[in-house]
Amino acid sequence: MEGEKSYKLDPWASAVKLEYDKLFRYFGIKPFQELLPRVSQVFGEPLHLMNRGVIFGHRDYETILDAYKSGERIALVTGFMPSGKFHFGHKMVADQIIYYQKLGFEVFIVIADAEAYAVRKLDRKKVIEIGLYEYVANLIALGLEKNKHTHIYFQTNYEKPYYRLIQMFSRKITMAEMEAIYGDLEPGKVVAALTQAADILHPQLEYFGGFKYVLVPVGADQDPHIRFTRDIADRFENELGLRRPASTYHRFQTGLDGNKMSSSRPDYTIFLTDPVDVAVRKLKRALTGGRATVEEQRRLGGIPEKCTIYEFYVYHLLRDDRELVRIYNECKQGSLLCGPDKQYAAELLAKFLEEHQKRLEKARDRVLEYVEPPEF
Repeated sequence: MEGEKSYKLDPWASAVKLEYDKLFRYFGIKPFQELLPRVSQVFGEPLHLMNRGVIFGHRDYETILDAYKSGERIALVTGFMPSGKFHFGHKMVADQIIYYQKLGFEVFIVIADAEAYAVRKLDRKKVIEIGLYEYVANLIALGLEKNKHTHIYFQTNYEKPYYRLIQMFSRKITMAEMEAIYGDLEPGKVVAALTQAADILHPQLEYFGGFKYVLVPVGADQDPHIRFTRDIADRFENELGLRRPASTYHRFQTGLDGNKMSSSRPDYTIFLTDPVDVAVRKLKRALTGGRATVEEQRRLGGIPEKCTIYEFYVYHLLRDDRELVRIYNECKQGSLLCGPDKQYAAELLAKFLEEHQKRLEKARDRVLEYVEPPEF
């Protein structure tokens, strides 16, 4: 399709704004909202990110619901690029991991240190330290449990059958096909894409448990990896018994200036390790959906759909839907102004960070209980 050719997703871009409707139109992602009644029937209470439309799309999620209802074993696979500090955009992924862990999914979490080294050109020792003491530590502090069904690994420190997959996958894919999905490539990105496919598909091997149902929650910009991996699964169905993974897609956490939240843009990103006063100061400078003047806002109302403060409520700061609706309505009616709104959000943020950072301090002493780091 001509539209698809002119609309590319780059899974390695650090800052990008997406037009989500085009993902449905050009790439075959299906709306998640229509599955919510079934999610409630099968899983019970949906995650708040599902109810609120933050998780907006999926591929083959029906197979996961059917498998869970039938008592089948399901693997969850997702991961983190340890290229910078852990921020609230990463927390969205953590919330999903912990939700599915509580449902009894087998959890595989990859720390993509090989990709950070090869594609982002980062120092390997630094990448491993960030993976341990930013990503693993924050996952623990957010509530990830240590049990026999949870596996965290570094891409450069795993099992032989995993690496064998990367080599085998290279046989049944061409550069032309990869460039059609990813655009211009360099050797590091080629290896990173093949490695991501192994990350997603390896739980299906008997060596890793033989999970025939795999779910991958990702940000929308990572869909090229999902499409690439699904193609590979098709080509290795007979030889290795692989099946297509299912996936869900969540919206970006917006940076405080209205662009994507990213570790590479620290002034517009709130990290879970930011001193509370620094985080609050950043939040109070955030772009809002307010009008040019107080008079205009009282008369016309605010625009919460364009407000990064309201987004923080939706994604992280408010779990009470009634309170969220109250804030939305008062903003739209013009009775809630940006100053008091930011102050309320700042209080909620400060409370969350104070409590989280106490847990994080203890969690850093436990990271080696969860994962073995690579050798240098």
